[in-house]
Amino acid sequence: MQDEFGSGRLIKAPESFLSRADVATVWAQSKRGRRDFLRNAFAAAAAGVAAPVALAQGNPVPKDGGDPNILNLPAHSVGLGQSVAVEGYGKPSKYELNVQRRQSPGLTQTTQASVSFAPLQSLFGIVTPSGLHFERHHQGWWDIDPSKHRLMVNGMVKAAKVFTVDEIMRLPAVSRFHFIECGANTAVDWGNVAVPTVQYTHGMVSCSEFTGVPLITLLELAGADLKNGKFVLAEGADGSSMTRTIPMELIKSGEVFVAYGQNGEMLRPEQGYPLRLIVPGVQGVSWVKYLRRLEVGDQPYAAKDEAIHYMDLQPGGLHRQYTSIQECKSVVTTPSGGQVLLDQGFYNISGLAWSGRGKVGRVDVSVDGGRNWRTARLQTPVLSKALTRFNIDWVWDGKPAIIQSRAMDDTGYVQPTYKQLRDVRGTRSIYHNNAIQSWLVQESGEVKNVQVS
Repeated sequence: MQDEFGSGRLIKAPESFLSRADVATVWAQSKRGRRDFLRNAFAAAAAGVAAPVALAQGNPVPKDGGDPNILNLPAHSVGLGQSVAVEGYGKPSKYELNVQRRQSPGLTQTTQASVSFAPLQSLFGIVTPSGLHFERHHQGWWDIDPSKHRLMVNGMVKAAKVFTVDEIMRLPAVSRFHFIECGANTAVDWGNVAVPTVQYTHGMVSCSEFTGVPLITLLELAGADLKNGKFVLAEGADGSSMTRTIPMELIKSGEVFVAYGQNGEMLRPEQGYPLRLIVPGVQGVSWVKYLRRLEVGDQPYAAKDEAIHYMDLQPGGLHRQYTSIQECKSVVTTPSGGQVLLDQGFYNISGLAWSGRGKVGRVDVSVDGGRNWRTARLQTPVLSKALTRFNIDWVWDGKPAIIQSRAMDDTGYVQPTYKQLRDVRGTRSIYHNNAIQSWLVQESGEVKNVQVS
């Protein structure tokens, strides 16, 4: 099966799903069926023993040698539970404390200018809980008093205007699901395998429901020159004064908005509270946090964070500038590196796909390193510029397998192999690595990060 990568056409693989009856049969015939994977990035968690523990708690055989016919129920089945709302803000179960964002030791010289990676291997669906959303800071995060925060709109406008947070929240709002991905996501694997788990290879992507006001509304209130104004400079209030140029054509589409809400509540401080910019499909550095100023201009601003940073190194020594769109990409999250398959039998391969140009159109999965592909199921909803969950049935026979996923978006763009990407970009680039990810399942059941050209 061959891709016509440049043309955007893809030969359709035959769909091959197990029916519900087939699933039931395979499940019954397998030795133990599908057990959970070790969900900690380094296989340290014990999530996979939850079911056996539950059985032990309900064991009818008393330990004191009493009547074996008397059911010995666990305490939670016979006692009074904890009071309602003891904690004013709900927390996960103590048995899920291993599911955390994690920093990469030595990635940066200071933790204030670092990254915390989302635990993709432990998440379900498409929404990233706010407390597990990845972070990227250039000079640390702040918890800013919203009553004192201001947003200015100036430049090519009839009159510069300053908004309070309350004034913005009184305007007509929109709520939309969108992914945000750092341009450097998967950067460490450009040259070779560098990290073991999906949390570190792809964990700089998350997806939330954001709520806010379309940016075009704020520009119109300030009397912006929408005919001659071609760009908007967005500036943050943190110590790094993050500044990025946003094309006016994106803003006029209505997609770009100023957010104050995330997943049904106010933004978290590490996500830009009280205001941040939402630029769907564009790399995360343009989603300016702690937003304090918007300047309308007639040319790109070539700010420090786009003139010398966030550029793509080419093999000949040239740099590509203003390469902001996050191209179509996917990754299998279970099974993935650092996890362990406890036995042969039926498994649900699951992962995430996304595209900065629109909706995910299809995801194919291979378990033999790309020689053969099957089309996965796309879990609804499938939204534009949002994460899409995919699933496919697999029966592991205990032999080595190389699991891959390959996404195609609704423009026809097909996710490239490492060879295809390196033929154009070389091996020394940093940003926008959207190559196909490979996971090697060994006979022991352990899963490793590998690369297949």
